[in-house]
Amino acid sequence: MTDLVLNENRDGVLLVTLNRPEKKNAINNAMWAGIAEVFNAAAIDDTVTCVLLTGAGDNFSAGVDLASFGEQDVDPQALFNAAALAVAEFDKPLVAAARGAAVGGGATVLFHADMVYAGESLRMRLPFASLGLAPEWASSYMLPANIGAQRAAELFYTAQWIDAGKALDSGVVAAVLPDEDVLAHAEARAREIAQWPVNSLREIKRTLRMHHLPAIKVAMQAEQEAMARQAGSPENIEAMTAFLEKRKPDFRNL
Repeated sequence: MTDLVLNENRDGVLLVTLNRPEKKNAINNAMWAGIAEVFNAAAIDDTVTCVLLTGAGDNFSAGVDLASFGEQDVDPQALFNAAALAVAEFDKPLVAAARGAAVGGGATVLFHADMVYAGESLRMRLPFASLGLAPEWASSYMLPANIGAQRAAELFYTAQWIDAGKALDSGVVAAVLPDEDVLAHAEARAREIAQWPVNSLREIKRTLRMHHLPAIKVAMQAEQEAMARQAGSPENIEAMTAFLEKRKPDFRNL
């Protein structure tokens, strides 16, 4: 188990912490593997009744660590797919506490949580359009399912920053709290859940969410195909070049 994804069983509540605060919890290949391992193990562990997902330090997650794509002898897409599927297939309650940055995969994982509690500093973004890319983590299905088609389309197409207030108004999060209180609040909610029989909670999760799993897998496949078409495209190259050069991208002449 990597120390980049911490887990601690607190009387039935498994606290899972993305633990790379010096990089705003940007997710590298070891973390993708750790996420898959933790969620797959928690799914079959009857001492785990509920998972509480959070990020170490001042941020939830800045999304994928682009440097990880240069690692040798590793298939980052396969590692990401395994992590995404482990979270999507997790059939127990999932609560999340997020503050600071939640970008890309650091935002879309939250759409799989049953309840998300946000700190006042939360700043989310779905940057796919601005990067010349496509959505991932079945977010193209999960976000419309969670908040409605028009609200989801606005967030995807504009790639706008979403502060805590807009996240609450849009239905992305259940409540907004002071940063220093958000984890304790989320854990209190998780403990309320964890008092009940795990098999009953599993059945409730299955009726609420798991019947969506076939559509989620279809969305994942469609997203992977779209991402394969867009990764390395002229617009994607321009977006990444502009990012490295610290300028606004120009897509008009592509």
